[in-house]
Amino acid sequence: MRSDPRAPHRASRVAGRPGASLGLKAATWAGVLFLHVPLALIILYAFSSEDKSYVFPPPGLTTQWFAVALDRSDVWDAMKLSFQVALWATGIAMVLGTLAAGALARTQFFGREAINLLLILPIALPGVITGIALRSAYHSMEIPFSFWTIVIGHATFCVVVVYNNAVARLRRISPSLVEASMDLGANAFQTFRYVLLPQLGSALLAGGLLAFALSFDEVIVTTFTAGQQTTLPIWMFQELIRPRQRPVTNVVAVIMIALTFIPIVAAYWLTRADEDNQGR
Repeated sequence: MRSDPRAPHRASRVAGRPGASLGLKAATWAGVLFLHVPLALIILYAFSSEDKSYVFPPPGLTTQWFAVALDRSDVWDAMKLSFQVALWATGIAMVLGTLAAGALARTQFFGREAINLLLILPIALPGVITGIALRSAYHSMEIPFSFWTIVIGHATFCVVVVYNNAVARLRRISPSLVEASMDLGANAFQTFRYVLLPQLGSALLAGGLLAFALSFDEVIVTTFTAGQQTTLPIWMFQELIRPRQRPVTNVVAVIMIALTFIPIVAAYWLTRADEDNQGR
């Protein structure tokens, strides 16, 4: 194995880089605290023995509210509905987002950029605009609110996440791989299955995990498309307006933090691993 003659120079440049200034470090930590102190308070109040108001510091700590939350059927019903909606919305987004990326990644045709803009528009628009638009469309087509109206609403922005991941990966794949597959006699489906899909796997998985997390905790679009159904974020919103047991709401929030944290971290590590592999 030959050594890279440029390696010592690279190492010397890295070693010679100045460290971050004290002010920059302080600003970084201030930003981290600004983002995460509210989350820490939610976790703290989930263990509070006070059940009617937020008192800091809490008069006492207890784990009883976790048992209370897990014993409430309305919490389980809302959680089950959120899981089902997120799974269906993610599945639809995986199919549509991948197909759209395959159509737009390499081909050139009139209106390509306009279609690309229309695909990413739902996630750029405020959620309230998307919600009002969907509600108006359902009303115009006389579609009653149901489980599927929520799924369609969530899929509109989940598609964008999967599409962005897939199209970015496709643009990094060498066209010679596809050409070689076709030259060897593979048809379009075989080329996708044996050449492109293995290359796309981690990008699609990361996009799917992010789409699931976005769908699971979405509240604005859900408010306009759910009708009388109650997902977990809607349940939390209702409990904050008319609280019965405040710590239970915080317990459910802690559960949601844990459930959405896992796919987000997994997607981050998948994306980071891919970037490291591309850089080698």
